[in-house]
Amino acid sequence: MNRLFALAFLFLISITAFSQNKKSKTTETTKPFVLGVIDEIQSKELGENRILNIYLPEGYNPADAVKYPVIYLLDGSANEDFIHITGLVQFNSFEWINQVPKSIVVGIATVDRKRDFTFPTTLEKDKTRFPTTGHSDRFISFIEKELQPFIEKKYKTTESKMLIGQSLGGLLGSEILLKKPALFNKYVIVSPSIWWDNGSILNLDSAILQENFKQPTEVYIAVGKEGLTPTEIPRVMEVDANLLAEKIQASKSKNIKVYFDYFPNENHGSALHQAVSNSFKFFYPQPENK
Repeated sequence: MNRLFALAFLFLISITAFSQNKKSKTTETTKPFVLGVIDEIQSKELGENRILNIYLPEGYNPADAVKYPVIYLLDGSANEDFIHITGLVQFNSFEWINQVPKSIVVGIATVDRKRDFTFPTTLEKDKTRFPTTGHSDRFISFIEKELQPFIEKKYKTTESKMLIGQSLGGLLGSEILLKKPALFNKYVIVSPSIWWDNGSILNLDSAILQENFKQPTEVYIAVGKEGLTPTEIPRVMEVDANLLAEKIQASKSKNIKVYFDYFPNENHGSALHQAVSNSFKFFYPQPENK
């Protein structure tokens, strides 16, 4: 009987040792799950280094002749919108979905949104509340003179450039569209903070409104059920987004296409994901018999 107990004890010890050894080997073979690469650019326009989170599509090879559209994402930090937007791009470019061409995503990590995404305001209370604001001109110069050339030199890119911005990022996207429309040919503007400077951006004249504007440009504007803005002069987010869409739709150019989307079941924080997904259907319509 004692021999049986001894054999059973040795058997249990050997099983435990094997199990622990197996766990140890499993731990040793684990490795990070890599979604993209982290790049960095020294900006003279901004006077600082900026971090870029970059997603390269499956099959990307710098030695190949294949080139890819680029999606520039504001608020592109890993703890902001880079991961879920990249997931949408990857999913929609799967062969069995084939909604979006394989694309490079450039997430511009945030440093100071209020500084980078706003133009100067005439409202004294906003100047006091947000003392760093009003320098979107420098950020736009950074995009035009440094960021886009950097990406186009280092990565395999086509001429297709999309900009995605939400909230203050949507305000910046609207400003770029109206002031520097040639920087991108696709714009995703979600829940734009048109309330900034009491909606003065709606009064801007723009080359895109003129009949002789030649660059084919597609603009997708979306907003959730968001209500009043947190401003001294009350405004309604849904109304402002609609006014922006109507302003662009009034363009005399045949090269401007605009789509307005409303999400009654989404709010200011949740609208972006659904909006970007829907924007892909606007930018890349599929044949009906697909």
